[in-house]
Amino acid sequence: MRPARLFLYALLPLFAACQVWKPEPTRQDAPTRVQGEVTRQDGGLVLRPCNEQRQFNLVDGPDSAVARESRDLFADGAGKLFIDARGAYSGGQASNTDGKFEVRSLYRLQNEGHGCDDPNFRQTIVQAGGNEPGWSVMVNAQGLLLQRPGQADQVLPYVVESVPGGSSSYSTEANGEKLELWVAPARCVNGMSGAVSSLTAELRLDDKVMRGCAYPGAAYQE
Repeated sequence: MRPARLFLYALLPLFAACQVWKPEPTRQDAPTRVQGEVTRQDGGLVLRPCNEQRQFNLVDGPDSAVARESRDLFADGAGKLFIDARGAYSGGQASNTDGKFEVRSLYRLQNEGHGCDDPNFRQTIVQAGGNEPGWSVMVNAQGLLLQRPGQADQVLPYVVESVPGGSSSYSTEANGEKLELWVAPARCVNGMSGAVSSLTAELRLDDKVMRGCAYPGAAYQE
């Protein structure tokens, strides 16, 4: 039997009326999770964190590829991108910015969808979704929300199983349906929007298997 951590979450109606997430202040050089807007400037990338006026030169760390990923999205005509990443601030090298932000881990890079305005991000553990057929699953500590076009939203209790390597399973058999969402750490690209995220997703709903991408919310435990 594989090692696992099992938790059972009860269902509570707390998916709405959430506060917008804002990272805690941090000292320079300390890794922190940051969300914000990315634009191109003078051949480089500039980050403006959510709810701030400051701007930082956005650069890749040893294990990130934001420059390449953003180039592909900008090539599709985007004027600005939304980024969700962990990294560290440091002093600036250019007079037109407030310093530098070096990306250590990229969680999400996209040109459409919820960004700084996501009201559920603070409570979200995992947000997953896929195309053809379209589906979306949001998981927080109170339950699992399944959304599909043309069908009523379902809010369900779930059991989570975490296995070595960073993969997790969120499963339920409520309401006569057997549902299991698997997420695993790996670069994932949405085939329709081009958005890049840090988790792959597989939704098993009764006898159907649907694949997609996912990203960790603020409540995700790494």
